[in-house]
Amino acid sequence: MLSALAMVLSALEGLIPPIPGMPPGSKLGLSNLATMYAAFSLGPVPALAVAVAKGLFAGIIRGVVAMGMSLCGGLLSAAVMSLLLKAGKPFGWVGIGIAGALCHNGGQLMLAYLITGPAVVGYAPFLVLFALPTGALTGLTLGIITPRLAKLEDRFFL
Repeated sequence: MLSALAMVLSALEGLIPPIPGMPPGSKLGLSNLATMYAAFSLGPVPALAVAVAKGLFAGIIRGVVAMGMSLCGGLLSAAVMSLLLKAGKPFGWVGIGIAGALCHNGGQLMLAYLITGPAVVGYAPFLVLFALPTGALTGLTLGIITPRLAKLEDRFFL
């Protein structure tokens, strides 16, 4: 279900017009909510599975380069968020969201470097600046949603 949610959020995010000031090709990272929740509630393996499903979905709807970018960013992000959550959330939801966004951008940047060469490194500062508010928003959103989901779970799965 979380993989399906990630795909729906990714598709919906693709409908949002570019936000002025955003680096070209950047997204808000809404589908990372599903990956982050999987890491929190189910553990690292399901979080990585959600990242793979998102990557395959990107490949189907946007092509092989988008799939590679999604997989590189998503797997690195899911792994780091899982490690931070295992450490007991010392940075809180916002910190984990920012770390996930930075790692997602970093994974994508590494693949872009391999594809296009070193000139793409100049794009890194813009990605970092954008990852801070979007990662914070993702973390804050999950921090608000998670207690409500726990109440629903207690109510329906007793």
